[in-house]
Amino acid sequence: MMARPVWEGHLRLSLVTCPVALHKATREDAGVHFHLLHPKTHRRVKQAWRDPELGPDAPDVPRGELLHGYELDAGHYVIVDDADLKSVRLESTKTIQIEQFVEASNIDRLYWDQAYFMVPSGKPDLQEPFAVIREAMASMNRVALGRVVMTGRERTVAIEVRRQGLLLTTLRAANEVRSDAEAFAAVPEIEPDAEMIDIARAIMKRQDGPFDPARFHDRYADALRELIASKADDAIPAQTEAPQPENNVVDLMDALRRSLNGPAPKRKTQSARRKPDAAETPAPKRRPAKRA
Repeated sequence: MMARPVWEGHLRLSLVTCPVALHKATREDAGVHFHLLHPKTHRRVKQAWRDPELGPDAPDVPRGELLHGYELDAGHYVIVDDADLKSVRLESTKTIQIEQFVEASNIDRLYWDQAYFMVPSGKPDLQEPFAVIREAMASMNRVALGRVVMTGRERTVAIEVRRQGLLLTTLRAANEVRSDAEAFAAVPEIEPDAEMIDIARAIMKRQDGPFDPARFHDRYADALRELIASKADDAIPAQTEAPQPENNVVDLMDALRRSLNGPAPKRKTQSARRKPDAAETPAPKRRPAKRA
């Protein structure tokens, strides 16, 4: 069952409006997360807020009494209170206004941010405009650009057709993306040997294939889950030594030739057994917290 939408409002194209809802397209709870515990009681600890300049006996400051400060210079802050923040916060109109259509290739991948599934909402008789906008976009093979206010912040969004619905992706602002000129400035201009390039291309063709996300796992997260499961059963995990990297320097042309002449990498068949995904891994048994 789909979780509750994170945003509900309307999608508008000129005078055409339809009710829509947004659902997060990615999971933030798929990884392994830990809590900080007291070393003796094994109970969760709380974060304390205090000014270290007032000494170790200074009382903690309640979270609600803390102020927002923007540092202009070292130790010099501009205080911004809740009323100030409220005065500049954008009121959500609950409307995604489409302003432009572009080819997807026109949007640099550096700007793509958070993705959401967009689905029609409301009564069935109000969902026809959604289908009209979706089919028109599909026929043009274009991405829609628009604006929406989410959590008090105006975001530029890209909307594209995806199956029976739409995919909305927030875009980073221009000042959030760094230029690649500085990063690549130190890369030397080298004219590689043409034969080396041909051999490298041949190797790449042998490894060419469709993207299958199921083949790629977070091996660190998998190892953490195995460790947690073993400790929950009072088992001691086996320790394995990581292979040591080779220190010898290999000639580039020789390495390319040996890669080309070596056996092609084996592809996993659909019937091959695979490691369980995170969602299939059984939750570890909880041990009762030790008390002092």
